[in-house]
Amino acid sequence: MSNSPDATLPAVNAMRVYWERITPLMLGTLAMREAGTCLLPKYPAEEDCVYKERLALSTLLPAYSETVGNMTSRVFAEPLQLGDDVPPQIAEMAKNIDNAGNDLNSWSVAFFSEGLSHGLCHAFIDHAQVEGVRTQADEQAAGVRPYAVLVKPEQVLGWRSKGGVLTMIRYKEVVEEEDGEFGAKCVEQIRVLEPGSWRIYRKGEKAGEWEVHDEGPTSLPVIPWVTFYTGRTGFMTAKPPLMELAHLNVKHWQSQSDQDNILHVIRVPILARIGVQQQYDNQGKPLPTEFKVGVGALTDLPMNGDMKYVEHTGKAVEAGRTALKDLIDEMRMAGAKLLTPEKVATKTATQAEEDAAQELSPLERMAHQFGDCLAQLLQYMADYRSLGDGGTVEMRGNFDVDYMPEVSLPTLVSMANAGMLSHETLFTEMQRRGVISDEYKWPEELGRIGSQGPALGAI
Repeated sequence: MSNSPDATLPAVNAMRVYWERITPLMLGTLAMREAGTCLLPKYPAEEDCVYKERLALSTLLPAYSETVGNMTSRVFAEPLQLGDDVPPQIAEMAKNIDNAGNDLNSWSVAFFSEGLSHGLCHAFIDHAQVEGVRTQADEQAAGVRPYAVLVKPEQVLGWRSKGGVLTMIRYKEVVEEEDGEFGAKCVEQIRVLEPGSWRIYRKGEKAGEWEVHDEGPTSLPVIPWVTFYTGRTGFMTAKPPLMELAHLNVKHWQSQSDQDNILHVIRVPILARIGVQQQYDNQGKPLPTEFKVGVGALTDLPMNGDMKYVEHTGKAVEAGRTALKDLIDEMRMAGAKLLTPEKVATKTATQAEEDAAQELSPLERMAHQFGDCLAQLLQYMADYRSLGDGGTVEMRGNFDVDYMPEVSLPTLVSMANAGMLSHETLFTEMQRRGVISDEYKWPEELGRIGSQGPALGAI
């Protein structure tokens, strides 16, 4: 057992197997190239220089990151709503939840997105320490207040718990400090949180050793830590809910690289000479031969010799294109599963009727759980100020399965043109999908349509 604060729990290393794929997919093409052979294997007997060139030309279709972004946008289709039970002081703090200018809604977007992509994400409520400030009145006068800190899953090194309650958490962070008159430097440190106290470790003068840099008490008897799960497998552990989509996206990355490589090869025809034999001198050494290709050049060939360009038939290109299209369809289906309500295998007729109006999609359930996490963070802020109940948070997203304009709108327009759907309903459906602003009202728009005269070509 290591006594070093940077020791990593096996449970964290197990999750990092997932994140080795997830993180590059979220960061994009440059990160995928940086991963090298981990995500893009070399061909057998492929030279390093050839592989590096192929890797440098590979590009990522951002299916995973865009799915995470689109699903997060659904959750925040409307700004989250603080309940009427949130104390005024906490509601005011929520306008600058992280003490860096971000309100609760905009800060929460990154919190939710990270949790959705990696399976979980963490946050805690910190409180600045200022000398000479002892009472809450002094804190408010000095501008000292509790604030939220986002901790990404890769930062966490380990934890301890007892009875499902966190008793210690360790994570790495990087802070920026002044360096000289104008410069700044980034310093890596490890923060250790325990009920009622905190410590910060930094590397000492001896290589590999960590020393306590700072420490202090907190006024709470618990660690004000919240973990948002989207694919929970246990306490502080999770599997990304879109992991199968991640595998498909990596497969597409590899297949796209193969496809680009094939295109690169077949676009350059190979010039072949047929019937030309190597000439040797009396000592058996090959004689130099002059070979010129190009405009204004003459090449001699022996009797019955031939020269021509050899080109690829292109069948492999079409097969590769079809495979890529199939992968895109599979990825689209894998991402859409978050919007499909989960069905119970066996239900009685009564249960089916009672649950019909209460079925939630996985994404909607995540949104409700996320609202509870935010409420817990507000509760910790209220505990720091002894304000009692911290209140509730309501998530107002759009979780409709058909909320995909590029898919559903052509069908709706066709129905309206065929007289199977009223123009007013079509207008409403377009507003629901965000195609038309909610500021417009159908009666007013109908009046504008009537006043603009007949359509072009109708006269």
